[in-house]
Amino acid sequence: MKKIIDFFLLFSSTSTLICCALPALLVSLGAGSTMAFISGHVPGFIWLSQNKVYLFIFAGIMLAVGGVLQVRTRNHGCPLNGSQAVSCQASKSWSKYIYFISLMIYSIGGFFAFIAPILI
Repeated sequence: MKKIIDFFLLFSSTSTLICCALPALLVSLGAGSTMAFISGHVPGFIWLSQNKVYLFIFAGIMLAVGGVLQVRTRNHGCPLNGSQAVSCQASKSWSKYIYFISLMIYSIGGFFAFIAPILI
């Protein structure tokens, strides 16, 4: 269950980055024609941009659920079996990194989607 939620965490936060931060980055670098090409040839790209509020709400809910699961499983022990113990420790470590990377991606996407347009 936790692996599925970690997948959705990374997927939803990455989609916020694609819909909002990527266009702002490309246009600010002077690559507007590249942005026009991407928006015309990548299926679903315009849909993500049009529904960014719902996308951010879904990603925020997923991040909250993931954070609760991170806290709840923080003190759970791993099995004593050699291979299972190693994979359990690696899974806990990777899960923590994926969660924090997802938080950073969500923050960057949120900045470019909602704050940067106000500042410009």
